[in-house]
Amino acid sequence: MNAALVRTGRWITEHLILFVALMVLLYLFLPIFVVVLMSFDDTADLGYQFSGFTWANWTDPCAPFGLCSALTTSLQIGLLATIGATVLGTLMAFALVRHRFRGRGMANVGIFLPMASPEIVLGSSLLALFVSAGFSGQLGFATILVAHIMFTLSFVVVTVKARLVGLDGRLEQAAMDLYANEWQTFWRITFPLVFPGILGAALLAFSLSFDDYIVTSFTAGQTETFPLFVWGSARREIPPQINVIGTVMFLISVLLVVALELWRRRGQRPAA
Repeated sequence: MNAALVRTGRWITEHLILFVALMVLLYLFLPIFVVVLMSFDDTADLGYQFSGFTWANWTDPCAPFGLCSALTTSLQIGLLATIGATVLGTLMAFALVRHRFRGRGMANVGIFLPMASPEIVLGSSLLALFVSAGFSGQLGFATILVAHIMFTLSFVVVTVKARLVGLDGRLEQAAMDLYANEWQTFWRITFPLVFPGILGAALLAFSLSFDDYIVTSFTAGQTETFPLFVWGSARREIPPQINVIGTVMFLISVLLVVALELWRRRGQRPAA
């Protein structure tokens, strides 16, 4: 009897962490499962009650008026904001890590201010800035893009900085000892080592830009992005095609993560 209890207790102890991890994952992915399920619902129901299965939502995802145009706008702004924030943020990270200059400490502190400030404060401040600059009647795509580059820039700088701080400088010194100039050292040693951090920062910037509602609502004017479309739809009824878009975005994210992990493992595989 005691031996059985000991074996049972040992089994529970060995599998407890796995069980808790599975419960946490289930808790995190449960809303996503609901979105996937409702993408096959044959009615637009604000209460999210599944009433019947259909493929119609997947065959015509642009059926709700304005959905695909709002999605296209969000994708365009997200891509442009990602490019702008990644380029500027990477340059700023290199400057803050590799160079000494007056005001460097204040610059490091200032980088964290947009991350620490509530989005409603950023949105209202940007709106006041655009109005005082004479853009009150021209709010739209350009003002949203400027706002998104501004608040995603801090995340890029912090992410790339973390990668640069952990970079072994002896590798660059070894490359220069082997007669590589600064340009060759950067492209053959520094950039490949920093690239995972830059890529992660770019993906983070795109996610933040594409998903943003609060800052966008202050700076959008008459322009409608996908989050603004979803919010407007939620006040009336939620088209099931929104769940189709959400499911596709989730699948793309999973495939991207899997592809990057396979690429990383392939790079770590020892040569035969």
